[in-house]
Amino acid sequence: MNGIKPLGGKLINRILDKDKALRFLKQVNEFQKIKLNQDLVMDVEKIAIGAFSPLEGFMAREDYFSVLDNYRTSKDVLWTLPIVLPVNEGDSKKIKEGEDIILTDLNDNPVAVLHLEEKYKQDKDYEVRKIFGTLDKAHPGVLHTFNSNPVYLGGKIDLIKKPESKFREYELTPEETRKIFNDRGWKTVVAFHTRNAPHRAHEFLQKAALELVDGLFIQPVIGRKKPGDYNAETILKCYKVLVDDFYPKNRVLLAALSTYSRYAGPREAIFTGLVRQNYGATHFIVGRDHTGVGNFYEKYAAHDLYKELLNELDFTPLFFHGPSYCKKCEWITTEKTCPHDDADKIEVSGTKMRDLLRKGEKPPREFMRPEIYENINEDSFT
Repeated sequence: MNGIKPLGGKLINRILDKDKALRFLKQVNEFQKIKLNQDLVMDVEKIAIGAFSPLEGFMAREDYFSVLDNYRTSKDVLWTLPIVLPVNEGDSKKIKEGEDIILTDLNDNPVAVLHLEEKYKQDKDYEVRKIFGTLDKAHPGVLHTFNSNPVYLGGKIDLIKKPESKFREYELTPEETRKIFNDRGWKTVVAFHTRNAPHRAHEFLQKAALELVDGLFIQPVIGRKKPGDYNAETILKCYKVLVDDFYPKNRVLLAALSTYSRYAGPREAIFTGLVRQNYGATHFIVGRDHTGVGNFYEKYAAHDLYKELLNELDFTPLFFHGPSYCKKCEWITTEKTCPHDDADKIEVSGTKMRDLLRKGEKPPREFMRPEIYENINEDSFT
């Protein structure tokens, strides 16, 4: 196993063995059931496989407020986003604290058992201010939270069966990635989080980081995103081209993280790093407006929060400024490496690339490799 410890000191495993899972399935009609949307099904699986270690279930009230107010669980483990299970009033009234509840997907297939500890209501204004720093419903995370159900259920979960996924070959568990890193002899691993198809600035950051470590772990998010973002198929297809044709063999691992994008700026930037620590990464790339959206966050707000919490991190954040394309340097550069004026620079960002590609325009090859944008069409976006 890779040397870096998971959060809380061990990987959580909340997957029932075959016999216990069969017993629950045989008795499934004896339990109250709650139907989960795809976001929550993914969260259940991430808890069960240890991706969200030290969490063993959905947060009860004490953990929820501790995370919002103090960036840590009630057991004093660094954690920045609440992982909660919202239900409607009707479902809440049907169940009692202390009961076991069967959690199903939208097709009524049993996914997990919730050992219900607590039901509680949240102040949505307070929550979104803490997480997103705004009440503006133009922010997709704020809108999603205000539209979510009003009652939260807290309690440990046990996974009955992994949900179906057409990307299962990429959805490695933390135990699996750690074994791969160990088998390859990687002592240091830098992780890269993204919700975009790769452009030249991404490639610049990844290869610069790879100069410092043994291996690169690229793990795009493939869950729900806001309208106009790339779909999962496109992201993985484009990254496979990049990794197969333009990266050194056995120094890069491409996987996928099936969770939804929160667009929570600095808090989500920390969260994405903590999750990659659970997967075994020793380093984590933090770029410009990491996990931000629109103009809701300062360009380097994620850097600032990382620096505030730096002494509490077990992994090493790698801070990058920019990057942009410098017309005088004729290369991707950063604010640290390029001496030229802003007038000579063109920002290379996921937003700009998406805007061009949705219009059917080909980005300049200095911004995105032709081998990448040839795999992007009008059906590549959500």
